[in-house]
Amino acid sequence: SENENNNVPLINEILSLRAEQSNLLGFDTYCERSLASKMAGSFEDVETLSDLIASKALPAAAKELEAITDYAKKNGGKVYEELEKLMPWDITFWSERYKEETFAITKEQLLPYFALPNVLDGLFSLANRLFGIVIQSADGEAQTWNEDVRFFKVYDEESGKHIASFFLDAYSRPANKRGGAWMDSCIGKSEACKRDIPVAYLNCNNSPPIGKNPSLMTFEEVRTLFHEFGHGLQHMLTTAEVGDVAGISGVEWDAVELPSQFMENWLYDKSTMYGFAKHYETGEPLPEELYGKLLQQKTFNAGLYLTRQLYLGQLDMALHNGFDPSNGDETIFDIQKKMAARYIPHNPPVEGDRFLCSFSHIFAGGYAAGYYSYKWAEVMSADAFGAFEDAGLDDEEEVKRVGRKFRDTVLSLGGSVHPTEVFTSFRGREPTPDALLRHNGMA
Repeated sequence: SENENNNVPLINEILSLRAEQSNLLGFDTYCERSLASKMAGSFEDVETLSDLIASKALPAAAKELEAITDYAKKNGGKVYEELEKLMPWDITFWSERYKEETFAITKEQLLPYFALPNVLDGLFSLANRLFGIVIQSADGEAQTWNEDVRFFKVYDEESGKHIASFFLDAYSRPANKRGGAWMDSCIGKSEACKRDIPVAYLNCNNSPPIGKNPSLMTFEEVRTLFHEFGHGLQHMLTTAEVGDVAGISGVEWDAVELPSQFMENWLYDKSTMYGFAKHYETGEPLPEELYGKLLQQKTFNAGLYLTRQLYLGQLDMALHNGFDPSNGDETIFDIQKKMAARYIPHNPPVEGDRFLCSFSHIFAGGYAAGYYSYKWAEVMSADAFGAFEDAGLDDEEEVKRVGRKFRDTVLSLGGSVHPTEVFTSFRGREPTPDALLRHNGMA
């Protein structure tokens, strides 16, 4: 944009003010200030992890882009036959067409196998298997804000003690409910406030039941439910008694997604999936062919996705780690080009690209010098699931043992212990990206 619509001066001002504020607080850069309250110890730690992942993801991304380009040349007509390279907007379009033809699977095919009551049964069964908790319906025992909202109580299986509760507001109500999905605290655990039973809100926006048919979910909605339930577990199963660090409170920004992303991994465990994926009318299990395609979709274009996320994370860090927009040596777009050449050389931004002018995560949201957190937490969640893989997903006793350990560390300690110590207590070492790369087909 130009003239009054050009927000580059505002971005430069934001970066300068953040640097000035950080200096006043005793930090050399805004990046250093941001990381002071996060799990990652330094800019170098984030960069090292990013480069380690990039060393595997870059070759994969190049191969994926080559396959998409070949597909476009074969199916795009004369315009594409002679193209040497696809433009960024072409990549997105042809990637989707290639995916549709490769997997030939639609949301409509999967819907009948993901009825909400069955999914909840499977999710609660998994929580029992892993963490030794029993979840029981307690509808009518607490006031709700809508007749569709459900209330559940959580019990410790061994002691029989009621340890937590949660509300589930599963359905979309466009007139008075915002979109998306989220978990929030209703009542937090606090010894000072004499609150021993935490209560969580779990909110989704699924399609409501129609007539006698139950709510049918897309696979993405099932994954979202597992994700938000992971956040809820950390809130509900905490043993920390100081309110400011109990449950999800006080957990470092780059570690808070660990339990939620961890729970998503179980959808790719066959025994978990087939515990609830059955046709709502016939009871027939999800066809093996469809399950196989879900597994294949997980790694489709994983290299392109990983490199894109690494690029955004390191672009954010570079802008907040000593870059001074006032000295005139470099512009924000020069920094963008440098990071693109390093992490997405296969798909660099076109001349005149102004993505940074709408990068609201870091200029209008809470992710400044913190966008890397998405990948940082994903590394931990994959590594945590890797502990179950190492133990043997078919070994029930080992799954229970590792699950209880996860409950006693990651889900229990909240923000009362530094996340590096929490993870090390669970895994016996600090996290590595090996499991993440393996799950993305790059081992």
